[in-house]
Amino acid sequence: MKQLIQSYKTGELGVFEVPAPVCGENGVLVKTKTSLVSAGTEKMIVDLAKKSLVGKAKARPDLVKQVVNKMKQEGVMNTLEKVFTKLDTPIPLGYSCVGEVVQVGSKVSGVSVGDRVACGGAGYANHSEINYVPRNLFVKVPENVSDADASFVTVGSIALQGIRQTAPTLGEKIVVMGLGLLGQITVQLLKANGCKVLGTDFDPRKLELAKKLGADEVCAPNEVIEKANLFTNGNGADAVVIAASTSSNQPIMDAGEIARMKARVVVVGLVGMDIPRNEYYKKELELKLSMAYGPGRYDPKYEEQGIDYPFAHVRWTEQRNFEAFLDLVEEGKITPSEMVTHEYDFEKALSAYDLLEGKIQEDYLGILLKYKDNVELKSELVKISDAVVKSDALNIGLIGAGNFTKSVIIPNLKKVGNTNFVGLCTATGVSAHSTGNKHDFKYITTDYLELLNNNEINTVFITTRHNDHGEKVLNALKAGKHVFVEKPLAIHEQELEQIKEFYQSDVSKPVLQVGYNRRFAPLVEEMKKAVGDLPMSINYRVNAGVIPQDVWVQDPQVGGGRILGEVCHFIDTCTYLTGSIPESVHATCVTKPDQSIPDEDNVSIVVKYKNGSTAVINYYAYGNNQLSKEYIELFAPDIAMRMDNFRILEIFKGAKSSKFKNANQDKGFKGEFKSLVSAVKNGDLAISFEELYTTSKVTFAVLESLKSGELQKL
Repeated sequence: MKQLIQSYKTGELGVFEVPAPVCGENGVLVKTKTSLVSAGTEKMIVDLAKKSLVGKAKARPDLVKQVVNKMKQEGVMNTLEKVFTKLDTPIPLGYSCVGEVVQVGSKVSGVSVGDRVACGGAGYANHSEINYVPRNLFVKVPENVSDADASFVTVGSIALQGIRQTAPTLGEKIVVMGLGLLGQITVQLLKANGCKVLGTDFDPRKLELAKKLGADEVCAPNEVIEKANLFTNGNGADAVVIAASTSSNQPIMDAGEIARMKARVVVVGLVGMDIPRNEYYKKELELKLSMAYGPGRYDPKYEEQGIDYPFAHVRWTEQRNFEAFLDLVEEGKITPSEMVTHEYDFEKALSAYDLLEGKIQEDYLGILLKYKDNVELKSELVKISDAVVKSDALNIGLIGAGNFTKSVIIPNLKKVGNTNFVGLCTATGVSAHSTGNKHDFKYITTDYLELLNNNEINTVFITTRHNDHGEKVLNALKAGKHVFVEKPLAIHEQELEQIKEFYQSDVSKPVLQVGYNRRFAPLVEEMKKAVGDLPMSINYRVNAGVIPQDVWVQDPQVGGGRILGEVCHFIDTCTYLTGSIPESVHATCVTKPDQSIPDEDNVSIVVKYKNGSTAVINYYAYGNNQLSKEYIELFAPDIAMRMDNFRILEIFKGAKSSKFKNANQDKGFKGEFKSLVSAVKNGDLAISFEELYTTSKVTFAVLESLKSGELQKL
């Protein structure tokens, strides 16, 4: 299938052949009929992507500050590598479309193959021949609503949410600033609410259209104060809706001046927000921001997992705003098609963006892309190069290409050598196309089973979200592939036991390695070399920082939480240093009234090993990022050592001391991949299966200890 993609790094646009998305259990696959190009939002995205690196930095000073802080912790080169990888992330354009359902997920009801649906949401309702859309981001289209009208569903819902924030009442006099798509629809919605409307815009053609669509009065922005005074008989506007897009602060200032005492000012567009306090204070104005399509926006549980809000408590969610907008269109109260100025076949989509960028000198407002009906849904490997695959190399099938994979795993694999990137599977064709081309993969797909069935691939890398790991590891092993899985091995004990049962019963014993990179860090290896097999005590402090509750890592069913998903790293490192297997664990955590993060994110863990060694792991979400993240102290007979954040190691042994320094962090990523290449070649595991299995068992035992308050035997 084909999809419109833009490079965030260079700004280059193109319609590319990519694999079709896989239908998840909480959504549907939709074959697109018509999509809307949002002249405001998409022009802003395109313009930002085309800026130079300096221009992007000026536009996002908050991100520049984050980069500087990261350089202090991880070193300049490590940070820059991650920054440039992030800049390489492609942008799927579009967020509003209509199409036909071609596949339905197992947990979706009320919709069937062949139904016509309107879809919304950035990253889902893309300019693409086929889209995967979660169940809360689409609605059925009424029979009498055309594809063209239905394709406005997202923009219409943004305007509708702005109206809900405005809370207009019959007879009120309201000013709408900015008469682009949002403003024009806002005018119609206010008229449907029985309001009098004054619209303002610089473009005379938009003023004329607003009059046609129902505005009582229109004027240029420089006339709005005088016109609003006449329009309201000197009383001031009951409300002002700002639907303009400008960095200027003028709309906010003008709104304060034309509003009556105790009026509402609602910001729907993107404008300067330096509030003139005196004007707003004296009138006790109520300033509101409208959040896109409505409740549910930016909530992954609602948008990705399809968990709806109770109807009685949240009457107007994103999806219910979609429905209400289409109902108004069906009743003829909103007429989106009257705002359409241009239509293009999808194959000529770049012409639409030439229009936005001013390369085509024509007036525009609503721009539609029309799609052919003969697109087939099929799962396959899309060949993108003729690379020769060497049979004696690590021939990789990579599942997942998130930021960590692109900035850390792939670059370090390239440094190792004797590796071939053969197949790439990602959740979206956009990511597969971008990463696949950049790193010379031979094939791309969105169905990981295609990689397991490919004979050119001998090793599968699994770097997806944690809830996918157990199943994919087991299926890859059963397919006879060597497996590298980024930690954790599994987040459910049942899956862990299934992997153990299969791995111990399988005669061929393919290599299985988990991404416990820290044991391969040069400074950690120096520690092990110095201490040998002596009984020891380890203090491992981790200044981890906060991860909010709404991030997927914190979801018990997706990320498993931070103990399963990250603390396993530190348990494995201690196991490596002690040279022994854990036999018991006890854990305790901070208890606090503040539940913005789980109590278990601030945890102290004591691990006892079979050889008598102990390890205390203190993992803190609380803290301050000016302090280094990881710090290890190790004590053994006549030996003491401390390692600070994989950059400094001091060893005190006998009467001597030694110090090691790294200019940049080396957390062992290159070392772990060297060990994997060697393991695949020679059949000797870099980390024994017993250690891999026991590390996961310890994390489950930590959670049990926190619940029971008791020591857990392993």
